Amino acid sequence: MQNKKGLVLVYTGNGKGKTTAALGLALRAVGHEEEVFIIQFMKGDEKYGEVQAIKQYFPKVQLVQKGLNTFVKKGHPSSQDLKLAKEGLNLARDVISSGKYDLVILDEINVAVNYGLLTEQDILNLITLKPDFTTLVLTGRYVSEKIMEQADMISEVKEIKHHYHQGIAAQSGIEY
Repeated sequence: MQNKKGLVLVYTGNGKGKTTAALGLALRAVGHEEEVFIIQFMKGDEKYGEVQAIKQYFPKVQLVQKGLNTFVKKGHPSSQDLKLAKEGLNLARDVISSGKYDLVILDEINVAVNYGLLTEQDILNLITLKPDFTTLVLTGRYVSEKIMEQADMISEVKEIKHHYHQGIAAQSGIEY
């Protein structure tokens, strides 16, 4: 849909639902026959519900994970964490500049910057590559001021209450 105005959308905050909001946007875009590409930074578990659903039901959506199936240690990322983040950045650069996609979601990219896997400038450079019709979604806590300045929309998901604090562990279909 190259007659659309592409936007830069940010989902951030300390609450649950940033990735879920971005995935909802992907679902909406597919409903309009749009091409969607999702790169998940710092995630590497094929068992995530969205990975399985996209493989099975959404052939127009491409999803690539660029992370390990372990948590990244803030301030001390492994060499593999850094390598995968750089691969994700290079893939994002290729996908965005290809002009083939109406919607590109870079899931947890704000966290990748905050954890030192990527730089703020890396993300600002991706924004400048974006074709006019492509919407770029950046998710994750800790979005920087400079990235926020470039955004057309920012939604902050704020935690009011979370079942985790009641001792309820992460559940399939809810957290992953």
